[in-house]
Amino acid sequence: MMFFNYKYRYLFILLLALYTYINTELCQVYTYFQINIHWYYSFLIILLITFFTWEANRLLAKPFENLFPGNEKVIRRSIIFFFSGLVVSYLATIGTDLFFAEVVLHEKPESILNPLKLTLIYASLINLLFHLLNLVVVYQEKFKAKELEAEELKRMHAQAELMAIKQQINPHFLFNNLNVLSGLVMQQSADANNFIEAFSKVYMHILANHNKELIELKKELDFLEPYLFLLKQRFPESLQISVEVPNKYYNYYVVPVALQMLVENAIKHNVVSRKKPLSIKIYANGNSTLSVINNLQPRNETGPSSNIGLNNIQKRYILTAGKEITIEKKPDTFSVNLPLIEINTYESINN
Repeated sequence: MMFFNYKYRYLFILLLALYTYINTELCQVYTYFQINIHWYYSFLIILLITFFTWEANRLLAKPFENLFPGNEKVIRRSIIFFFSGLVVSYLATIGTDLFFAEVVLHEKPESILNPLKLTLIYASLINLLFHLLNLVVVYQEKFKAKELEAEELKRMHAQAELMAIKQQINPHFLFNNLNVLSGLVMQQSADANNFIEAFSKVYMHILANHNKELIELKKELDFLEPYLFLLKQRFPESLQISVEVPNKYYNYYVVPVALQMLVENAIKHNVVSRKKPLSIKIYANGNSTLSVINNLQPRNETGPSSNIGLNNIQKRYILTAGKEITIEKKPDTFSVNLPLIEINTYESINN
């Protein structure tokens, strides 16, 4: 509710009171309602009512933000806030009119009936004006926040795309896979053609889906198949990967390349050898989440892990679907649970 804390609020109050007084004079309101009052008293009353209405709402703004936090309760908060401000402005108006009638003008309280009606109407209108302007500011800030989220999502998406591509085309990756391919060719193995085909499918998937925020789980699993084939050729008898996802989950959405990044993350941080094979399991656990779990056999790393990949996936899920991944580390296993996004939810996000 930053509107009521506007730094030039007192100048705004003065100009609004002056504007209102000029209009009452132009419309001859005091003559029409037979109100006999000096112009300076009239202007002062209008100014005080404007001031008290603004200040009352300014003081109420903070408690209402604490009672109704977040953007989800804007309408409810605004309605209750408006009526609370209206009640306080009425009390301030009545107090101001009575003070001027008895203390300044020395008139009987019953003589202020018409002026009181007019000032109460004025208090209602300016209270409504203030709250409408406040709503404009609130929704403008909300719109700016959404724009910032969209920009952050684009940045994270570009970062994820770059990370995925770098993981695939870095010299180490190319060297390892070209060594595997060279060995297959030298052995005149039939798997050489399959290896080349899988290699091309991995790149085609990344290029085809680089601009998407979410992707169907079926397409992500189709991409994962050639990727896992490359890994199994690279780590024969050292890597055991199983995928158990029923067809009923295929129409859900996930973040693109998330599964590949989790598999790569497991290989990066664990020993993979024939003596100590790495086991990775990908399965739907029945509560609208997809789990990737591996046995723990950590490498002897020189420094702490930066968790860039996991943080990246987490932020993309939060910005895209408003959901979070969960990470579970046990003595023998490490698992990451990815939320499965329903199609209608994803469509509503994009619409």
